[in-house]
Amino acid sequence: MAIRVLIVDDSATARAVLREILESDPTIEVVATASDAFVARDKIVELKPDVVCLDVEMPRMDGITFLKRLMHYMPVPVVMVSSLTQNGAKTTLEALEAGAVDFVGKPHSHIYDGVETMREELLSKIKMASRVRVRQRQLQSMQQANTTSLAETTNKILAIGASTGGTEALKDVLMGLPRNAPGTIVVQHMPANFTGPFAERLNSLCAMEVREAKNGDSITPGLVLIAPGDYHMVVRRSGSRYYVEIGSGDKVSGHRPSVDVLFSSVAKIAGANAIGVILTGMGGDGARGLLAMRNAGSRTLGQDEASCIVYGMPKVAYDLGAIERQLPLQSIAKGILESI
Repeated sequence: MAIRVLIVDDSATARAVLREILESDPTIEVVATASDAFVARDKIVELKPDVVCLDVEMPRMDGITFLKRLMHYMPVPVVMVSSLTQNGAKTTLEALEAGAVDFVGKPHSHIYDGVETMREELLSKIKMASRVRVRQRQLQSMQQANTTSLAETTNKILAIGASTGGTEALKDVLMGLPRNAPGTIVVQHMPANFTGPFAERLNSLCAMEVREAKNGDSITPGLVLIAPGDYHMVVRRSGSRYYVEIGSGDKVSGHRPSVDVLFSSVAKIAGANAIGVILTGMGGDGARGLLAMRNAGSRTLGQDEASCIVYGMPKVAYDLGAIERQLPLQSIAKGILESI
């Protein structure tokens, strides 16, 4: 049975391009298009699409406001179509927080100029979204960060990898850690321009300091370093000091930054002095690196199927034997503290 998609965009040109891309795949059917949120609401009630492809900037009601209401009253998998500029990144992160499954970048110039770039990404993300179990979102304020502290600091390293659904999963994990938790290094699959605003958002919510990593940054208790978009991040050591090295290079496991690259370096450099965590995400990036960490003596945790937006990366890691303990998202911060 074909995946039934509703396209919501105020631009007639964008709607035509998105329809052309989606209908090029025989497993996808565009059941309708809508120029604004109010038309979209009626179409969703009438047609019950499997996935909604939603623009951010629209007249009468913006995409974020519509998304929040949709997730509260009529939850359905949503893929945002958003600009990859700095402002677009902040808006997209807000959309992911509101319940969007994933996003696809709109070209900076005319949308026709980026059709081929968009095609493969859009098709794969629509297919992935159709398999996601979305949950009803309550219109309520965010939980507070953990303000307690560990009895004593530790020189252990915490390495975390995530992809689809990871922005919110990471927030939940990091908000559960105290201000003097182990120095933490994170790879979240994101394009350039996104990781800076993402780190700023987490920094405003978490007890730990969170920032986008720079080459040579030390890994210290109470600090979270996020790998910058489109760059690999690895761990290095000089005496007793652990630090990160940022570099380019080919994509690994289909990604740059790659979780496998990070975890493999942690296994080699830190071994039993590290904790590895793999969260929700599509594909298998990080699984082999996490196995290397476990074989080197690291403690390893994985998010369980029931709490994942996409049970891909954790499943591959679990099937390889890389995961020591598999936990629901709400228990991972506790599991990390128990592993120190």
